[in-house]
Amino acid sequence: MSRLLPRASVRLRLTLLYGGLFLLAGAGLLALNYALFRSHFTLPFKVETAAPQTGLPALPDPAGGVVVFITRNGEKLVAAAPGQPKASVEAVRSDLEQAALNQILAQSGVALGLMALVSVGLGWLVAGRVLRPLQAVTATARRLEGSTLHERINLQGPQDELKELADTFDQMLARLDAAFESQRRFVANASHELRTPLAITRTEVDVTLADPDASPAELRAMAERVREASERSERLIEGLLTLARSERRLRTREPVDLSVAAAEALSAAGPEAEALGLRVIRVLGRAPVVGDRALLERLVANLVENAVRHNLGGGWVEVGSGMTGPAHDRDGKAVIRVANGGRPIEPEQVSALFEPFRRLDGDRTGSGRGAGLGLSIVRSVAAAHGGQARARALDGGGLEVTAELPRAPR
Repeated sequence: MSRLLPRASVRLRLTLLYGGLFLLAGAGLLALNYALFRSHFTLPFKVETAAPQTGLPALPDPAGGVVVFITRNGEKLVAAAPGQPKASVEAVRSDLEQAALNQILAQSGVALGLMALVSVGLGWLVAGRVLRPLQAVTATARRLEGSTLHERINLQGPQDELKELADTFDQMLARLDAAFESQRRFVANASHELRTPLAITRTEVDVTLADPDASPAELRAMAERVREASERSERLIEGLLTLARSERRLRTREPVDLSVAAAEALSAAGPEAEALGLRVIRVLGRAPVVGDRALLERLVANLVENAVRHNLGGGWVEVGSGMTGPAHDRDGKAVIRVANGGRPIEPEQVSALFEPFRRLDGDRTGSGRGAGLGLSIVRSVAAAHGGQARARALDGGGLEVTAELPRAPR
């Protein structure tokens, strides 16, 4: 039944609320005034007795020869009938007082009703003015689409709750606009990166098949190039899956020591570091955390792999881990820090390195050193575990990346 009834708007409900509150307040004030007035109200009448005199508008009382008068300011108004006691005259005065009080109450009630109607009209106008900023928010929300997220409300006015709501809505739109732009760039870059190895594979196969006299050596070379392109696609897909997994809610939690993960990552990257002649410095201390083991190991491995691959021949890599704060500090952090030498980096370029498919030499990856998702995965995994990742450019060239995660309880 309630669904069949029209839904009252917020403006109507506010109007009725304003009118109802005014009516209740007015009725309470009227009742209080009536009670106070009744307790102190007395008509300016006096009951007097006097001996009968000639010309007075009363007859003498046969019992005592006394005439009873009701006077006001010395003026005789009513005289009691002969034999009527003084108490009866008092009753007459009480009736007059009650009649005056009833008249005041009736007139006040009429005035209250008229003012209640006026308050409803004023409440309708005030409610419309109060809800005007909300109407602006609603109109903007209805107008927004994926391509118009750059629009803002920009509500003008005092710094009140409605202004705060509109500013919060604008901030949310800014975050959504940035997220949509990042998603569009991510999809475009992922499409480009997936298309490149597939195009290489198809080209190699088409060229080889177009040559009926292709030798076994040429076929073998084609197969090796196809395998290399397939491996590149596999690395990219694996990185995308890891990134998507790290942005979801963690399903497993187990104790992990980042120092152990760092030692394993250094061991895996050892041959590549040795081939480049890199000097590896280890400063590994306990860094216990709780979380998804596979994701945490991927975080550390990405840091080490990036430091080795994006380096200069004969350069250096330093990997450190440890904890911040005393052992009993619940707010302590487990820290993993990886620094490497390399070419100079502009400080304003550092933040872009955490974006998917971003590199210093362009927006998309163009070499076989990786898919350009390493630091994106690091930041996403750190955020999923309640931590953060940050980077800074070193003065002599190279990069330092630090990941801080909540430390596991003792």
